[in-house]
Amino acid sequence: MKKRIFSPARRRLLRAGTALALPLLWPKLGRAVGADKILRPIPASEEMIPAIGMGTWLTFGIDPDNTAQMRVRERILRMFFERGGTLIDSSPMYGTAEEVVGKCLERLDDDPDLFAATKVWTRGWRAGVRQMERSKLLWDVERFDLMQVHNLLDWETHLATLKEWKAAGRIRYIGVTTSHGRRHAELAKVMEKELLDFVQLTYNLLDREAEQRLLPLAKERGIAVLVNRPFQGGGLFDRFASQPLPEWAAQIDCENWAQFFLKFIISHPAVTCAIPATSQVAHMRENMGAGYGRLPDAKLRRRMIEYVRGL
Repeated sequence: MKKRIFSPARRRLLRAGTALALPLLWPKLGRAVGADKILRPIPASEEMIPAIGMGTWLTFGIDPDNTAQMRVRERILRMFFERGGTLIDSSPMYGTAEEVVGKCLERLDDDPDLFAATKVWTRGWRAGVRQMERSKLLWDVERFDLMQVHNLLDWETHLATLKEWKAAGRIRYIGVTTSHGRRHAELAKVMEKELLDFVQLTYNLLDREAEQRLLPLAKERGIAVLVNRPFQGGGLFDRFASQPLPEWAAQIDCENWAQFFLKFIISHPAVTCAIPATSQVAHMRENMGAGYGRLPDAKLRRRMIEYVRGL
């Protein structure tokens, strides 16, 4: 089986051309123009990654022997990479998702510029090592760019391993995650105590608790932020998709609700990358459109919040 090796140097070279255009502060966040790709730095290294990535919870946990479903996932991945995506996030918790991602990547014509992110989700040192080694085989990557402790499960044990692996060059970045807006107090304590490269948390137009403590803390501590459940597990579409998109959404190059929701998230100065998941190619195209063009400034973000409150 062909091994995919994704060079950090190659990634830095590809991204260097747009690095200086990165919007970092509120006044600059509204100045992206036209089709400019929105990139964010990983504070630990200043490596640039696209602000829109891809999650795999539920959507990629399919039967890998189902040819029709696998073809759809391959098309989704092709669309993701063609539209400039790099970061794919998964977990052993997600059923067959890691196996499906690995098989789909193997079937792509060209080696994509992949930023491979997964998690360890078990108890105990030995079980954690076995699980991470299995993930590496399923993805068929030389090493993971990011390994995270899923939902803080046995985080002290696993972080010790991740630090050793990072020092040895077996992984590039380390982090911890929460989901569904849970365990924020514990996550804050870990962020204050540990030297983390990434945290992953829930944040969207309706779930904004992370604004109070976690996002400011991440910015203060120089920790990259991945945002899960950006559509509230589809709940935002259930509530608002039948409503009209405001005309002023065109000011931030939004053509649909998916882009409206995602641009709100990635316009926060502490957010590095949002990771929406989808099982439809058309939805992937919409999601990736949020990674280009103008972003709202602080004033327009408040207007976005008030608009959905009024619906």
